[in-house]
Amino acid sequence: MQTKSLYEKLNIPLWLITISVMLPTVFSMLATSSVNVAIPYIAGQFGSTRDEANWVVTSYMIAHAMMLPITGWLEVKFTRRKLLKIISLIFAIGSVICFMAPNLNILIIGRIIQGIGGGPFMPLSQAILMQVFPKHLQAAAMGIFGLGMMVSAIVGPAMGGILVEHLSWQWIFIINIPVVVASMVMIHCNVMNNRTSIKIDKFDVVGFSALILWLLPMQTVLDKGSQYGWFDCRWICWLSGFSVCSMIFFIVWELEYKGAITDFRIFKNKNFFIGTILGSGVNMLAYMTLSTLPGFVQSLMGYNAELAGLSLTSRAVSCIVFMMIVSKLCEFLDNRIIAAIGYFLLATSTFTFTQLNLQVSFSYFIIPNIILGAGIMFAFIPITKLALATVEKEKLALAAGLHSLSKCVVTAFTISITNALVIALSQVHQNYLVSNLSTLNTQFLTRVSSLSAKVGTFLPTMTAAKKANGILYHSMLSQAKLLSYVDIFAIFSLLCFMFIPLCFVMSAPKD
Repeated sequence: MQTKSLYEKLNIPLWLITISVMLPTVFSMLATSSVNVAIPYIAGQFGSTRDEANWVVTSYMIAHAMMLPITGWLEVKFTRRKLLKIISLIFAIGSVICFMAPNLNILIIGRIIQGIGGGPFMPLSQAILMQVFPKHLQAAAMGIFGLGMMVSAIVGPAMGGILVEHLSWQWIFIINIPVVVASMVMIHCNVMNNRTSIKIDKFDVVGFSALILWLLPMQTVLDKGSQYGWFDCRWICWLSGFSVCSMIFFIVWELEYKGAITDFRIFKNKNFFIGTILGSGVNMLAYMTLSTLPGFVQSLMGYNAELAGLSLTSRAVSCIVFMMIVSKLCEFLDNRIIAAIGYFLLATSTFTFTQLNLQVSFSYFIIPNIILGAGIMFAFIPITKLALATVEKEKLALAAGLHSLSKCVVTAFTISITNALVIALSQVHQNYLVSNLSTLNTQFLTRVSSLSAKVGTFLPTMTAAKKANGILYHSMLSQAKLLSYVDIFAIFSLLCFMFIPLCFVMSAPKD
């Protein structure tokens, strides 16, 4: 309440505070999604393999994730406004190193520095918005926050594709610098320091080391697991075990150590615990579709990175429209019902994608993505509000950090598991479909004869027959991959329906 009164006394408009904290937050999120499409270009310039260049993305994600749970400690240590300016400067330094990098190793170092600066933005902005907005506008605050996260994830690949196609991959980092400079000025003028009675001890080096030793192997396993056959590879098994042990040690240490960098006891708050599960579920659905749909249209329909990004634009528009609608609904309707409606819309839109085929047009993706965008806003806004509304204001940054870390870990697992499922399910469907490519199948023989006749106009008979068989085999592989995408959408749709009853386990706090 003290912070709210201070903002009112200084007559700082809420929209100005929102822009000040959301602008750098959105660009820190864009730093992940926009770089993905530039990996082939970066690998080509530095003469590295794609797997080596992927560390440009992985290093940022690890650094970003490890900063999330310590944001609350840093906020108390440095005060809110000073911390925002420090991490903005670190993010800018990382961006400068990235666009000036003479080799891949320096670029990866720059990305780590970027991740260290960008990580705290998300929980800090979430905590600030929850604290400065009055209770009846907190749903609107979380709507704005959710909109920023979703739009940055959707627009990032398209923006990265445009910059790479028409300028160079360095521009992905160059555009961050003026934005960060403007953000630092706005933060200095519009964001006040927090007042807290929480006392901090010396930095928990053991806990932070355990956090790194958990996240670094975990992200490595998720990135390389599919390439090396997952648990058929011995070093993947050892690294997975080491990561799990480090995670357990980190949790136990943070619960027992008096000067812990985070407070896992916040999970005793029922709303926060259930809200974190449900919020992670929303992230799971959002990023599963953000991963699979571009992969589908690029690998099976021949779209380039720019078109793949544009195919998701209707979701961004839907998020903007429904953010305003849901924010108003949350003021007078039970937020648990709104969250349940959101999950129903997520399940419905995801199930709609099970009707995909290789003849769908660009416009086919508009309606399901509109429903999906509506579902994200209907679920995200009330869930985040319910999860954080009952947390003590002094612990909001700590809670937001844990909330964001949980969603970050779930997102990493979702993307990796989804990619692995595409490969595994494609192989399963190949085993069934390949039996149709048999000389005992009259339809197959008829199709081979027809294609051979068409190709044979320009080629010898034997060559034409081989070409026809190759075309049909390639078609079979495409059908197998299509069916794997259909299966994935069906699985995640079912998971969404299963999450609906969980919405009503949360309590509806009184204003």
